[in-house]
This record gives sequence, structure tokens and C-alpha cells, in this order.
Amino acid sequence: MCSVTTTTKSRPTRENLVVVSPPLSTDTALQSSWTRRLWVSAGCTTVFVSFAKSIIGGFGSNFWLEPALAGFDGYILADLGSGLYHWATDNYGDGSTPLVGTHVQDSFDHHECPWTITEREFANNLHFLARGTTLMVLPLDLAFDDHVFHGFVSTFAFCVLFCQQFHVWAHGSKSELPPLVVALQDIGLLVSRERHVEHHRAPYNNNYCVVSGVWNKVLDESKFFEALEMVVYFKLGVKPRSWTNPNSEWTEETEITNC
Repeated sequence: MCSVTTTTKSRPTRENLVVVSPPLSTDTALQSSWTRRLWVSAGCTTVFVSFAKSIIGGFGSNFWLEPALAGFDGYILADLGSGLYHWATDNYGDGSTPLVGTHVQDSFDHHECPWTITEREFANNLHFLARGTTLMVLPLDLAFDDHVFHGFVSTFAFCVLFCQQFHVWAHGSKSELPPLVVALQDIGLLVSRERHVEHHRAPYNNNYCVVSGVWNKVLDESKFFEALEMVVYFKLGVKPRSWTNPNSEWTEETEITNC
């Protein structure tokens, strides 16, 4: 077994993206509100309804392979989707960006003080993606009953909804995590700290996927995101933040040692 010890240093101030001091666990910015809890509850409910339609339909047809394969596809594509979204919010926009500005700011703050993600309360961390999940899945629950379709939708939506929690676990030490989470990380079903830590090391432009991380090697070795950044730059004239030359003190320093 191995453990990961972490130290974090402050990042220089940038206009519109400022962290004056690291937030504390008692900071209201890290706490959940009832509105946020309701959004997470709504997201979980819509995902459960979709999953139930898949299970009930499977019992009715006595055929499980197709919905199971559809669910696997949803799991794999959710990891890819988490990487694309993570890359976009890390590199583009700011706190005033429509729809996703809050998440962009949270992403930037996370790179200033990576440890704070483990201090966020559950609904505080998940509510933003829970809103998107609710608005995406609810119409599908109402419009479709196909159990294969819902096999895909329920798994994909579940992973999207909880990818930020998987991200939290990827910043926790094994001694602090539930044994089941550690087991899922060890077999590669969830992204582990040892795998995610490369995202917080120079050159800070890789390992964006935070569900299982299965796509990270393919995307990084193929220079997929670098090519995408070139397309955005030449089409829109916008440079990603990864093109700046970040000081090593800006991000998490992590040392992996044997127990």
C-alpha cells in the first residue's frame, strides 16, 4: 500500500480570479444550503427513476445483456465527458461566464487550494451538476420507457452527478476513505489519488477525467486536448490557461511514499 502526503502553497493573484486566503471548513462557501440539497435530491430521484425503468424493463423482457452493455457504455462515456468538462472549466471562462461561471471559479480556486475540495459539504460539491442532471434526465424519464435506453441514461447520469464526489475521493488518503471506495479505486473503477495527482503536477494540462480515469492515457498520449486548444485558438482567438507558464507553487505538491 502507499500513502500520499500533500502540501499546498498560495497562488499569485489574478484579476477576477482571486483567493485572498484559503477557506476554512467553517466557511459558508463550503457549506450546503437547503436549495442545494433539494437539487441533489432531485438529481438522485431522476437518476433512480431512469434506473428503475431499466431494471423493470429487464425483468419484463428477461434479457439483461443489452441494458448491461448500454450501462457500461454510459459509464465509459461519462468518464470522457467529465474530462471534456473539466478541461473546459480549467482553461476557459471566469466567474462571470454565463451558466457555468460559478463552476469555473470553483475550478480555479481548487487549483489554488486543492485540499478545499475535501472540505466541501456533499450537496455543496454536487449541486451544480445535480441541476444539469435533473434538467437532462427528467424529460427522458417522462418521454421514454425503453429499458436499454435507460440502462445507458441512468449510468451516464449517475456518473455525471457524482463525478465531483469521485473527484473528492481522489484527493483523500486511503485511511480516510470508506473501504468500498478504496477497493473501487484499487481495481480502477474509480479514479484514485495516485492517478489523479498528475493533474496537479507540471505541466498541469493532463489527467482531466475524474470518473474512472480510463480515458486519461489515450487523451494525453494522443495530445487530444492540445489539438482542441489549437482549434479553439485559431477559430476564436482564445488562449487556454494551460498555455501560461504556471509557477510550480501555484498547485498541489504531492509526494507518494511507501507506508
